[in-house]
Amino acid sequence: MELYEVMRTTFAAREFTDAPVSDATLRKILDNARFAPSGGNRQAWKVVVVRDPATRDAMVPMIRPTLQRYMAQVKNGESPWNTINPTGVSEQEIAALDIPDARIRALTHAPVVLLVFVDLADVASFDQHLDRVGVISGASIYPFVWNILLAARNEGLGGTPTTFIGAAESELQKLLGIPEQMAFAAMIPIGQPLKQLTRLTRKPVDDFVMRERWNGPVLGS
Repeated sequence: MELYEVMRTTFAAREFTDAPVSDATLRKILDNARFAPSGGNRQAWKVVVVRDPATRDAMVPMIRPTLQRYMAQVKNGESPWNTINPTGVSEQEIAALDIPDARIRALTHAPVVLLVFVDLADVASFDQHLDRVGVISGASIYPFVWNILLAARNEGLGGTPTTFIGAAESELQKLLGIPEQMAFAAMIPIGQPLKQLTRLTRKPVDDFVMRERWNGPVLGS
């Protein structure tokens, strides 16, 4: 598949058929994804491939509280889990929101689930002393995550980089035996999508690109 076509048709797949994903296919995907750039070329990523039903079942209650808050904030017209604007949703309202198991299990019980971690002892966090949530460390892990999704698309598969379970990182580390310095980055369910989308909608370039400074002129076509 041509590169730009892959980039324009790699969508967030959250529903999958029961078709299995072989270890050979996973190795091919990861063997290509590993060429993603990372700070100092340290490649500080680790991937846990999850197929065991018991492990999948254990992840469901880890995700539920995060998804409850997410959906409650969306329902209230908020941008969920942002670190700038405080939520107007009470803890009681969040706890009362019903999230069906099936909604979570669509992700945790995909044909295969990849859990991606990054070694915090091996990435540069230049924003660690700023008075805001850190984001720069992500530059050394999310290109790898995106490469996994591009490679999966090239193999006729789909997935999505979910992060709901990240709020329960310590529980996840305990479940999988992950060292504390390995930060959770993404949970990627992978499988054959129930529906293959090819016409994606995104904001045009002029909506987010400006020349020289904030509110500068648009980039010429």
